[in-house]
Amino acid sequence: MNQAVLPHLPPEQVEVELCRADELAQRRGLSSELDEMWSFVGKKVEPRWLWHAIDHTSGTVLAYVFGRRQDTVFLQLKALLEPFGIRRFYTDGWGAYERHIDPTQHEVGKANTQKIESKHINLRTRIKRLVRRTLCFSKIATHS
Repeated sequence: MNQAVLPHLPPEQVEVELCRADELAQRRGLSSELDEMWSFVGKKVEPRWLWHAIDHTSGTVLAYVFGRRQDTVFLQLKALLEPFGIRRFYTDGWGAYERHIDPTQHEVGKANTQKIESKHINLRTRIKRLVRRTLCFSKIATHS
């Protein structure tokens, strides 16, 4: 609010809107956590990567892509995120993020990726096919 201009405005031209801080953050633009996790099909030399993005506030999954750990796969995920108008990305700092996200919109660090890392732990705990050291793993690629 511009305090210097406010006294000179007629009251009918002044509009005040109060909202909660979380609503204001949402109006300013969505923020998202991005990460990737690996599993394998048949043998460990053929890893499969789940790349996904969640809403930083609610933890809702916004988009995901399966593929290799390559820039082209990340760019597919980024294209899926375009319609959301995300203004802030939180990542673990892997190279593809650094190369393809505007530095003014990108924040690297563990502090803001806790929700997505927690989702990874839950997935590995609850879905045996994603656990690295188990007898239960996919032998065919149709599960990916």
